[in-house]
Amino acid sequence: MRDNLRLCWSNCGALDDKNLLEDKEILAIDALEDSITPFDETIVNIRALITAFSSCYHEADKEAERIIRAIGSGEPPVDEKERPPQRKRELQSSLDILLAWCEGEFARCSALDVGGIRADELVAYLGEPSPLKIWQAQRLIDKIRQALDYSCSYHNMALDIDGNGQPIEIKAEEHYKDHLDFLNQTTAAIIDCTLDGEKCEWMSLALGIDLFRPCNWNYVGNLVIILKAIAGDLCADKPFAPCCMNRKLTPLRDRLRVISHTLKSFCEGREGDKDADADIPALLGPKTDQKHWLAASLDKTIRLQQGL
Repeated sequence: MRDNLRLCWSNCGALDDKNLLEDKEILAIDALEDSITPFDETIVNIRALITAFSSCYHEADKEAERIIRAIGSGEPPVDEKERPPQRKRELQSSLDILLAWCEGEFARCSALDVGGIRADELVAYLGEPSPLKIWQAQRLIDKIRQALDYSCSYHNMALDIDGNGQPIEIKAEEHYKDHLDFLNQTTAAIIDCTLDGEKCEWMSLALGIDLFRPCNWNYVGNLVIILKAIAGDLCADKPFAPCCMNRKLTPLRDRLRVISHTLKSFCEGREGDKDADADIPALLGPKTDQKHWLAASLDKTIRLQQGL
């Protein structure tokens, strides 16, 4: 048995997961890869798109279809640096509302909403300002501001790795040394939630903000839970899906199931499958070993992430 999975499977679980290391489908896909290497840079880049795929993305279905087009054409898609317009508006409105609340000037953003939730409802979750609440809201502001402008910085409060998985050189205690009491209170506040159906006893408010992702399918719901937690209400009565957690709850699950099933049918040569999406084989075109390997990799990635 191998000691570790190949890095290309890093978005599917721990690289030393024994179950994945013994997974016959992964072994077969890796064997196919070995039989058709070396690849040119284009194929390597398409496989990298699959490694970056996450089913918790709010447009995961569109991203899967974008990768499928790349597999079929043999050309990686143009890198889309801009966020989808609706999500960008939600981020900007969130930022404006939180800034106005912290500065005591809510009237300037009272007409805004985030995903259909009015600004007055959002600030009602926060309640009356206090030094601790404002400090915690400012950390959330930093996170959202970074999502809108990559040149802006956010420093983790609980995670000891950055967004690229690299160790953080300056620890939270050093970075927030002027507000250690606020940091400790934020780290000690545990959000009562469930992750993958089991009660979670380690999701602190600090970690929840660290893991707050602008691209998540549950962005608005996650925002509300964090705002309530800042106000002291730590009971998440609706799904909390920070980062890639609880991704099986995505409303795109059924669509991802169809995409995965169609990719598997393509790889197995099952034409006319009534449960498959008829448009996807047309995007993929005639099967080749390279297309087979890439399509099988995407199919397996989706199924592992979604537990299908």
